[in-house]
Amino acid sequence: MNVNVGQADKTVRTVVGALAGVAALATLAGTAPLPALAAPVLGVGALMLLVTAYTGFCGLYSVLGVDTCPADAR
Repeated sequence: MNVNVGQADKTVRTVVGALAGVAALATLAGTAPLPALAAPVLGVGALMLLVTAYTGFCGLYSVLGVDTCPADAR
């Protein structure tokens, strides 16, 4: 696995993943006015974003040929 996620991309993924995780937990707790189906969707999305931010590898980026990581940071 080659690193294809840059630092700015990692930061955005971490923030959005954390917010999605909080929204999923709030939906499960009944404090967010979202349908019940939103909790697992948000939870899976949050996990995917946080894992790709941690590992620095995004499978979709690999398929699409996108690379946000500068060459000198690898």
